[in-house]
Amino acid sequence: MTRLAIIAERAVDETRVAATPDTVKKFVGQGLEVVVESGAGKGAAMSDADYEAAGAKLVPDARSALSDADLLLKVRPVLADEAAALKSGACVVALLNPYGERAALEVLAARGVTAFSMEFVPRITRAQVMDALSSQANLAGYRAVIEAAEVYGRAFPMMMTAAGAIAPAKVFVMGAGVAGLQAIATARRLGAVVTATDVRPAAKEQVESLGAKFIAVEDEEFKAAETAAGYAKPMSAAYQAKQAELVGEHIKKQDIVITTALIPGRPAPRLVSEAQVLSMREGSVLVDLAVEQGGNVEGVNPGQITRLGGATVVGLMNLPGRVAADASSLYARNLQAFVALLFDKDGALAPDLEDEILKASLVARGGAICHPSLIAG
Repeated sequence: MTRLAIIAERAVDETRVAATPDTVKKFVGQGLEVVVESGAGKGAAMSDADYEAAGAKLVPDARSALSDADLLLKVRPVLADEAAALKSGACVVALLNPYGERAALEVLAARGVTAFSMEFVPRITRAQVMDALSSQANLAGYRAVIEAAEVYGRAFPMMMTAAGAIAPAKVFVMGAGVAGLQAIATARRLGAVVTATDVRPAAKEQVESLGAKFIAVEDEEFKAAETAAGYAKPMSAAYQAKQAELVGEHIKKQDIVITTALIPGRPAPRLVSEAQVLSMREGSVLVDLAVEQGGNVEGVNPGQITRLGGATVVGLMNLPGRVAADASSLYARNLQAFVALLFDKDGALAPDLEDEILKASLVARGGAICHPSLIAG
């Protein structure tokens, strides 16, 4: 019988868990032995009793869960002592952060583990249900607005009272990917006047469909700034200067700015300069969703809320972890769908590494790191 292990996350401020009682019940129904470390779901409001009722075996510590485990599911990268407890040949599936946590991945590889990184799941139709980056980015975009509202300390919607009117908050979202679009939608629900920008022309329609105004220099170069595959083309220095001037003037008038731009394997692009932050009005707020990769906002401090001029810059880490129950639920379903690919028709743990999803997400096998983007060429 395949033994599947779920352990508590030990990264600082990580409250999510890789399996819920619901997904455990499904794994057990498929014939797996599921072992859960006691307290693994506490941060996501999931009790040991719920896991036991779903058919899991509770054990007191991570080492007990990992002993003889054939498959380990995690949220964050595997720590060195966790890797040491795994047997050679075991499978690991997690958000391994392979670019940022290379050393942890090397430890896993040296252990002889077959490791799959959920960041590398391809964005194809068949893999949509496994897209952990999107499920977590949705909640990050939502939570960014909630954090901004808390720090802002004023109302978001316009209010008409006998004592006078309250103007709506002005929110500017930079980047209209999954997180950015959810931030737009959430700010609109709260009654803010929302604007947004993105380097992709196709984003304009998405932004406007949510009731926000699109901000960009829409010249001929911009209209041709997207490849056939949907990726942004590099823009000329002249265009970048015009766009920076437009955005700089726009930022001065905003109450809240939320930045969401990330590039896999590279530092986050700088979207807001210190001078632009200092140009903002007293009491304004910036929330930087890219802080874990260096930040989009100059002067952001990872894990901290700081003042810069009259503005407050929010650099909180792991925003999905601040909605831990829902983030865990979505992530666990992503993993459940992915894990189904690891078994053959007879129910044996035998990953078909020619499957396009498994092939794209495989990062370590046979004692070595094997993903093409992680191997120096």
